[in-house]
Amino acid sequence: MTVVLPDPALNDSSYGLTPLSWVGMEGIDLPITVVEPSYTRQLHARVDAQVDLPLAHVKGIHMSRLYRLLNDVPSEQALSPLGLRRLLHSMVDSQEDCGTRSARLCLSFDVLVRRPALVTQDLAGWKSYPVVLEARLVDGSFVCQMQIQIGYSSTCPCSAALARQLIEQGFMQAFGKQPVLHADEVAAWLHKHASLATPHSQRSQALVQVEVAKDSENFGFLALIDRAEKALATPLQTAVKRADEQAFAALNGQNLMFVEDAARRIEAALVDYQNAGIQVRHLESLHPHDAVAFKTPWVEGMPFARLNGGVAP
Repeated sequence: MTVVLPDPALNDSSYGLTPLSWVGMEGIDLPITVVEPSYTRQLHARVDAQVDLPLAHVKGIHMSRLYRLLNDVPSEQALSPLGLRRLLHSMVDSQEDCGTRSARLCLSFDVLVRRPALVTQDLAGWKSYPVVLEARLVDGSFVCQMQIQIGYSSTCPCSAALARQLIEQGFMQAFGKQPVLHADEVAAWLHKHASLATPHSQRSQALVQVEVAKDSENFGFLALIDRAEKALATPLQTAVKRADEQAFAALNGQNLMFVEDAARRIEAALVDYQNAGIQVRHLESLHPHDAVAFKTPWVEGMPFARLNGGVAP
């Protein structure tokens, strides 16, 4: 004899008789495969999956159907905009008896990349870049956005100018009354006193958001990361020796930037991306608060809180 198990989602009455914008699950663990030019890696993602519930009398959606759809995606299948679009259509179809017309997927994961040292040959280390993908299918219209967080170093132009002034004053106190100086005397003084004052630098974060073209074969994570890092010029390093640390100090000295400068550098680098949004955050070493700059637009439902605790405007 077949035992029929109860299903309150279908048989019980809805409380309140109101439609709901999104219903589903958050934080589902899934393996994904990212394939891009010169990059193939299986990664761990956390996935949110939701659909709308427009029929007020329906008590609940079929969450297990959503889970099975995610679970049935082959882990070796390359993540792509087309694949997400197909999955969203399947999610809508799975809830046909609930009147569902829209579906949403949000994937959070880290892209892990091996980065070479600045100077030392055959020296490299791993660096991770937090990513959030959000894909929506609303009444048949598909849109996909991606956010990537990129770490870099920023040296304050104001503190650099103030430090130079103090070094200049120290030099004048030491040599101001001497009519002629030899280069070796100046070099010896600089070697001992050039750090009489140093500008303050801080670890900084750039969060970039762009719209993914619907017909793209892949998401272009590395291309976007590389373009932003090139614009900033001072990306965080991995494995270093003293020569690499010195080269990094030179990059910081040649790329002094306020938070506004950093945001504008990235904006210029992403001019050919669609609907690019930017948040830059300098984790101040002088102050107990952060300095931030924003460039909108932002897509509703993709808050900065997923990556760094900030709040999107």
